[in-house]
Amino acid sequence: MPKALFIAEKPSVAQEFAKALHEPMTRNDGFLESERAVVTWCVGHLVTMSYPEVYDPELKKWTLETLPFIPEEFRYELIPAVKKQFNIVKSLMHRKDVDRIYICTDSGREGEYIYRLVAQMAGVPKTTKQLRVWIDSQTEEEIRRGIQNAKDDAEYNNLSDAAYLRAKEDYLMGINFSRLLSVKYGYEIRDFLGDPKIKIAVGRVMTCVLGMVVRREREIRSFVKMPFYKLILHLSPEGGTGKQLDTEWRVTDDSRHAGAPYLYRNNGFKEKAQAEKTAADLMKDPPVSAQIVRIGSKKEKVNPPLLFNLAELQNTCSRSLKISPDETLKIVQELYEKKLVTYPRTDARVLSSAIAKEIDKNLRGLIKYEEAAPYASHVLENGLYKGIGKSRYTNDKMITDHYAIIPTGQGLQNLASMPKINRDVYEKIVRRFLAIFYPPAEYQKYELEVQIGSEHFFAAYKTMTNEGFMKVSGVWQNKKKTDGEEEEQDAAGLGELLSGLKKGQNLTVAGIDIKEGETSPPSRYNTGSLILAMENAGQLIEDEDLRAQIKGSGIGTSATRAEILKKLETNRYLSVVKKTQIVQPTQLGEMIFDTVACSIKPLLNAELTASWELGLSRTAEGTITADEYMAKLDDFIRRRVAAVKNSDFRPWLRSAFAHTASYYQSWKETGTQKKTKGSRKPLADKKASRKKAEETS
Repeated sequence: MPKALFIAEKPSVAQEFAKALHEPMTRNDGFLESERAVVTWCVGHLVTMSYPEVYDPELKKWTLETLPFIPEEFRYELIPAVKKQFNIVKSLMHRKDVDRIYICTDSGREGEYIYRLVAQMAGVPKTTKQLRVWIDSQTEEEIRRGIQNAKDDAEYNNLSDAAYLRAKEDYLMGINFSRLLSVKYGYEIRDFLGDPKIKIAVGRVMTCVLGMVVRREREIRSFVKMPFYKLILHLSPEGGTGKQLDTEWRVTDDSRHAGAPYLYRNNGFKEKAQAEKTAADLMKDPPVSAQIVRIGSKKEKVNPPLLFNLAELQNTCSRSLKISPDETLKIVQELYEKKLVTYPRTDARVLSSAIAKEIDKNLRGLIKYEEAAPYASHVLENGLYKGIGKSRYTNDKMITDHYAIIPTGQGLQNLASMPKINRDVYEKIVRRFLAIFYPPAEYQKYELEVQIGSEHFFAAYKTMTNEGFMKVSGVWQNKKKTDGEEEEQDAAGLGELLSGLKKGQNLTVAGIDIKEGETSPPSRYNTGSLILAMENAGQLIEDEDLRAQIKGSGIGTSATRAEILKKLETNRYLSVVKKTQIVQPTQLGEMIFDTVACSIKPLLNAELTASWELGLSRTAEGTITADEYMAKLDDFIRRRVAAVKNSDFRPWLRSAFAHTASYYQSWKETGTQKKTKGSRKPLADKKASRKKAEETS
């Protein structure tokens, strides 16, 4: 009897597919088998790209003469640690009783690449059908649906092309530019830091992210705080007694200060003396009254946020749970494999119309989850889920491979045995999901404008009148006040008072204060906000046309961003404070930044990295060919290698390194930085002779 071979990405996933088949399985070495099916697995990647020395032993030596290295035909090899499992999979592919293969690796570009490499190395018989299973969760129902609707893998050839190109691009840029800069400028860094083991590692995404962090750090470092002074007018609506209203001065067209150079923005003064003089002028004839020139109230609604994609979940967990993006990905992957949530490596924050039609199934499952039971029951009993397919939370056009991360309502029996942090992440996903079925939070907002002479004072007050979705999310979505915005005061208890005020009414001035503040530098990235910045890299691009062109294309992918941050930390280019997840560059990281900045500057910019990612997306869509993409990549690498070979920035780099060193203590093995008041002398001049840049790194 012909059998179907199911190939999963991991053993745990293979187990779920075996269960979904509902057939008695016998366990063998590296696979499971029943009367009609064989289920096996990869162990992540089984095949990898070969290093240059496999093409030619002479290429093991790093020299400028051997660059650029761009093979006409790429070579691949088995990963030694998993060679046994590859041979098992290969033998199963060639069994005479196997007439079709169901590809059950993760439904995405990387999962497709894992299988295609195995098929390429194993050589699938031409008579064997290869069918792609594309699923959004590992529930039994979804697995069976995926098998039933499996398509010929040839329909995913464009996705496969994009996967191969991504790997070739990272390989070629990493090999060529890392070797190029290590040979050309590596000695300068090693000599300066006194560490002979340092090599320069450059990557398409990694170097761009390093650039984001270093630029932010230097903005903070060069920021000069500027004091400012605001006027706060205290009003007593009830003749000087009762609750006090605070209003803030703001310049208007009829103000005598309009256009003055001593103003700080439109609501303060740069000099305290000017603020004091203005306050004294306003209060020179007490008791003073202020006339109401505008008063109003309006209702304000705040909608539930969109659902989690991986980047948004990583940002939330970094901020509130203080865990790194790679730990969040690991946890949500475990939740996925235990059937608790849908596919995690997604960029979408909405539902598909298909899942929206049967979303009540997810809700019914959540009734068994204690933290969600009352909310899920309320949604079901009142039919609040019925319109979700026509809301902003459902949009097929905003989905490429998978919809947002949501709870399946299944697998709850696995939750109790999981670590607390896993349960905390799951609860966040559940609450974000349930919130979309609840109404907006509602506020009553009051606005007040008063006038003394030609000067105007303003205030805004608001209070929540209906919790709406915040009852579920447990998070008050108040916007954090930023410098220059009008302050919003809690209007609890003020509503009745304000409703009795009228335009033209005079209010007694109880006093005026000067509120001193100072401008703040940009905030450092934390791991979560850096992930979001990577996802939204297009916003960093100044060119409006290019920004519009690559809208939606970030740097890296949802599957790789956490790994990139981890690699930068491992390379000692970035340091992460575990308790806060704050990210800073190390001294070495800044030196790498300067080296790249003077030699291959586009690698530091979001424009280049995001445009490459856009090209991969278009390859997957079929709008450009793999040959067109490779031609562009080939040209870029050849031009950049030639430019570095023909330039010499060593004198400039020694000066830049010395400047950067003044902000750090001596280099340590950990590569972590400590700010220091004094500056250290560079080590670059301690040797009388210098190796030539062309020497082997």
